[in-house]
Amino acid sequence: MGFIGSGSIGRTLARLAVGAGHQVVLSNARGPETLADTAAELGPRASTATSEEAAGAGDIVVITVPVSAFPHVPATPLAGKTVIDTCNYGPERDGHIPELDNKSLTSSELLLQYVPDALLVKAFNNIFFKHLLSLARPAGAADRSYLPIAGDSAPAKAAVTEFIASIGYSVVDAGTLADSWRQATGTPVWGTPYGPYSNEKGQPVGEDAIRAALATATR
Repeated sequence: MGFIGSGSIGRTLARLAVGAGHQVVLSNARGPETLADTAAELGPRASTATSEEAAGAGDIVVITVPVSAFPHVPATPLAGKTVIDTCNYGPERDGHIPELDNKSLTSSELLLQYVPDALLVKAFNNIFFKHLLSLARPAGAADRSYLPIAGDSAPAKAAVTEFIASIGYSVVDAGTLADSWRQATGTPVWGTPYGPYSNEKGQPVGEDAIRAALATATR
């Protein structure tokens, strides 16, 4: 697993991935040396690299950066790779982006313009990082939670579903990248089903509840 960006969601995913037996390669915009403590904490399955190196190293690559950083994502090493997009658009942080403000594109479709040969799958953008850590459950658990994913490549979706299963979650297919607005910031499936931020443990959410939340989204 390669990570471009190592903020709260990135570090949490890396921790879950290491726990599931995956190797992780972490990167951020400030350089590998700034992630040395994080890698040491995660143990021998974790290492640090530049963004280009992390993109090249991963069988699956996680992009978890501000939308304003999309132009700086290395496109060439991502060609043909399954890439997980965890990113959410926030104008107060990213500045106003006309295509997102007028809803002619989803943020994932915008990212795809910068990494056109990647096999992009939207995932993990709708859950608080503390809930993501605490709600992971083994396969077959009665209280295993579901996460929505969206993408245009069936093989990439299958690869991401397998990864998500390995770290303790099941998946609801939410459609194509054009449909991924249904899990964007402020939609019914964003945050709320898993409980308030004040409850750091969160609450498990089944398949039916995720499907219902996706279906009630309006644009």
